[in-house]
Amino acid sequence: MRFVAVKLLRSAVTMWLVITFVFVVLRISGDPTDILLPDDVAQEVREFYRVKWGLDQSLWQQYLAYWKALSTGDFGVSLRAGLPAWDMVMERAPKTLLLGLCGLAMALFIGIPLGVIAAQYQGSALDRGVMSFAVFGFSMPNFFLGIILILVFSLHLRWLPSSGSGTLAHLVMPAFTLGTAFAAQIARFTRSAMIDVSSRAYMRTARSKGAGPLRRVVSHAFPNAVVPIVTIIGLKVGELIGGAVVVETVFAWPGLGRLVTIAVANRDLALVQAILILIAATMILTNLIVDLMYGWLDPRVRDARNAAGHRREARA
Repeated sequence: MRFVAVKLLRSAVTMWLVITFVFVVLRISGDPTDILLPDDVAQEVREFYRVKWGLDQSLWQQYLAYWKALSTGDFGVSLRAGLPAWDMVMERAPKTLLLGLCGLAMALFIGIPLGVIAAQYQGSALDRGVMSFAVFGFSMPNFFLGIILILVFSLHLRWLPSSGSGTLAHLVMPAFTLGTAFAAQIARFTRSAMIDVSSRAYMRTARSKGAGPLRRVVSHAFPNAVVPIVTIIGLKVGELIGGAVVVETVFAWPGLGRLVTIAVANRDLALVQAILILIAATMILTNLIVDLMYGWLDPRVRDARNAAGHRREARA
């Protein structure tokens, strides 16, 4: 319970810091009326909208009012569309969630097997080929890979649609583009983790008992190598979400990526805040789940942290 309580407290503090940072940065970045209203509008009209949107108050007053609204589930109204910001976000969120999950699934489906195979054939041509793919996938920018895929599979071969989200075929290229870099990183970490555990004493014991290569990998090596793999998956989810902004723009995918681009360009405060809060909450929740899984998969971590807490209390 101590382990879980500490993680929950850290997540709550992180969420508060994110909301505060986003609020302050958006307020000091400029006056939304400069973007949303014509340049020749009368000053009285500009002041009317500043009062209507609460921009005439001090930064501290706006901050307190925003937290009071958040406590009731009110994320504000889009300055341009005049609609509840949270409703606009929830309308687009399923598309981004679908794209992110498909990209993650593709990355795991490609990256983990490649990493395991490369570790089993360490130093061979197969190993060098997998690592070459990892370097290529990690170095290739998302937007460039997306454009190449559109040129080949949409314009030249005419196999897949270049934009939109109407069918499953629309999802193939965006998910592949989003998952390629992640798959390359997972392959590298899986290979390193598998090589590390292969030299452990329990692997030599399994070999001496006559366990075959497949059984040693499936029953002994991979279960012990999965802990660092789970950790890196949690850390990279944020990059996956951030990469979705670029991918959605390239493929005209109607998700949060395109919405946040439009909202930032229009300096739509409530809408930008709602999107970033959702993204931050997703990342924090994912990392919390990974931390709890880490403690569950490797009890030594949980026990060591609890023991450290008991020692601090004893010294106090």
